[in-house]
Amino acid sequence: MSARILVVDDIPTNVKLLEARLTAEYFDVLTANDGPSALALAASEAPDLILLDVMMPGMDGLEVCRCLKADSATRHIPVVMVTALTDVGDRVRGLEAGADDFLSKPVNEVALFARVRSLVRLKMLTDELRTRQATSGEAELLEQAEEPEGAGGSILVIDANVRSGSRMKEYLENAGYDALLCTSKDSALQICQTDRFDLIITAIEIAGEDGLRLCSQFRSREATRYVPILMVLEDMDLQRLAKGLDLGVTDYVVKPVDRNELEARVRTQIRRRRYHDRLRSVLDRSVSMAFTDGLTGIYNRRYMSAHLDRKLMEIAETGKPVSIMLFDIDHFKRVNDTHGHAIGDEVLKAVTDHVSESVRETDLLARYGGEEFVLVMPATDVEIALKVADRIRERLSHQKIPAGPDGSDVIVTISAGVASTFDPLETPDALLKRADEALYAAKQNGRNLVFGVNGPATPDAKRAARAAVGD
Repeated sequence: MSARILVVDDIPTNVKLLEARLTAEYFDVLTANDGPSALALAASEAPDLILLDVMMPGMDGLEVCRCLKADSATRHIPVVMVTALTDVGDRVRGLEAGADDFLSKPVNEVALFARVRSLVRLKMLTDELRTRQATSGEAELLEQAEEPEGAGGSILVIDANVRSGSRMKEYLENAGYDALLCTSKDSALQICQTDRFDLIITAIEIAGEDGLRLCSQFRSREATRYVPILMVLEDMDLQRLAKGLDLGVTDYVVKPVDRNELEARVRTQIRRRRYHDRLRSVLDRSVSMAFTDGLTGIYNRRYMSAHLDRKLMEIAETGKPVSIMLFDIDHFKRVNDTHGHAIGDEVLKAVTDHVSESVRETDLLARYGGEEFVLVMPATDVEIALKVADRIRERLSHQKIPAGPDGSDVIVTISAGVASTFDPLETPDALLKRADEALYAAKQNGRNLVFGVNGPATPDAKRAARAAVGD
């Protein structure tokens, strides 16, 4: 795994030492000797991780961290404080300033690369979600994900030692969290299938069993794949921690557990979890918006074209035809001119609802543009498609759509063209062109008609068509 790392320290020897270690592991290293330079490089170079010395003259590491987290351009960059300070209070202040973790001087190489790789993976996940959201063109949705989240959350504590587990549970409940204690791996896995948690806290040993194996099971299951995991361990377990971070452990705390440090780490992990959840939520929403029509809620032209293309290719496997119905609302401009565009929108939605209720689940209805719609009917030959289209036309002609507070109603009709194919090599554009030609014939022959490429849909429609043209 490669990444760009910014090393910040006012002592050149410390900078060179960290730079040499990271470069040997194929990381791209940037360096800064003071706070202002670090902020400038973070803004211009967008590193994947910042190793930040706490004790620096002028602007110290805590102030630099606060500035980084206050800037929307840099707040998502993980920050690891590198310090000679060992007091728990100093770690808590760093966590409250926004730091993701601490490394003590002299820096242990195993701990260094374990934290770097873990946090870089997390940063890459965040970047991917943010990039996909930004490129969707919905910038306002991305801003919504940045909104602060309230306190509290649901936490699962896993510890076979009831005494220490209960104490942890009490700490969390006093801090305003809902905490549940499980004393075995099996019960923890089972409850996670039904209950949702914002954070999982687990001991590294659970009744003599390996807690790291439990973490790997959480990461392999859909329900817990993205839930942050905070591991509780002894000083002697730090060598195993590197493996835990590789397996997906997102943070850790060393016994004896300090209540303030625990609360700070829990708060950070839950905040990050909720941010990722919001990113995924707005991404799902933007994807939905990209393929659906905002007014009617049905699929849009882009999605319909891709869907139709897939269905045409499936003909080669199934040997079954695909038919489409292209239709529009007769004299729709008159509806807008008479009743206003608001009522016109209601007419479009009402037509969509009535057609949706008249077709199979396997059929796909899409708004083609304006007052035009397309119905894709897989495994349907032209004769059946013509009957379906004429049934829809007949049903719509008898619907009364409310036109406003005056109690008046709008009655609309549609004209439709139907085309069908057995050819898997036919393109969506070619099939739509044939349906459009049939739709044009329906309009030319008096509207409120369904035409196929060979003429009107039914004997009644044929008679109506002949009457419309005076035949």
